[in-house]
Amino acid sequence: MNVLIVEDEELAVRKLVRLLQEIEPSLTVLASTASIEETVDWIEGNRQQGNAEPDLIFMDIELADGQSFAIFEQVDIFSTIIFTTSYDEYALQAFKVNSIDYLLKPVQREELERGLRKYHDLSARAQPSLPFNLDQVLQVWRNQLQTKEYRKRFLVRQGQRLLSVEVAEIAFFFTDERFSFFKTHSGQKFLVDYTLDELTDMLDPDLFFRISRGVIVTHASVEQIQPYFGNRLALGLKPVFEKEALVSREKVSDFKKWMGK
Repeated sequence: MNVLIVEDEELAVRKLVRLLQEIEPSLTVLASTASIEETVDWIEGNRQQGNAEPDLIFMDIELADGQSFAIFEQVDIFSTIIFTTSYDEYALQAFKVNSIDYLLKPVQREELERGLRKYHDLSARAQPSLPFNLDQVLQVWRNQLQTKEYRKRFLVRQGQRLLSVEVAEIAFFFTDERFSFFKTHSGQKFLVDYTLDELTDMLDPDLFFRISRGVIVTHASVEQIQPYFGNRLALGLKPVFEKEALVSREKVSDFKKWMGK
């Protein structure tokens, strides 16, 4: 089976490839693409070379240049799709395309095995209809979210020793050169072995808010809020954040509600 991975987080790609190879060693990952444009170019180039379509595409929804649904508007997709994402609000839209499953990040081995089994079952029966009830799937997700336990601490490296940092000590998370870090309220900076997509799923949404693809903040870290170009907001964070902390336009309304809690 040949697979294409559409994912802009390098760490997430590596973890997915490792899991796929553990579960199905004969599987071949043809390529990984990180944006809408790159994915469309790869698919069109693959066809021009006379190659077969990927059997299966693992596709994140939030990419660097927009939502991956835009790919389907620019090129015909004949492969089966399994979506991987941190957000469950896109489920209905996802099942309007060639999707057989919708895995919430961080992707668990058991769920990935289930998705691969589903693909093989459908391929064997050549049956295009979905083998599950969407309402039931959505209800399972809602139940999981209601009973979920969020991360309480992170184990990080400080010099030659390991240090356990309580979530309450963390001011904000951010990415830098595709690595993820957090700063504590006291200004210490630590590398953390998770993508921001994975962190979003681990953290209590009452305490943490992802303002953009690259930053997750806490209430206490937001020192200033100012209007910014493009209907966005610019935040002044504490401790000092060396980059711009901008609230994405589509998140401004939810951010204001979250800050008012």
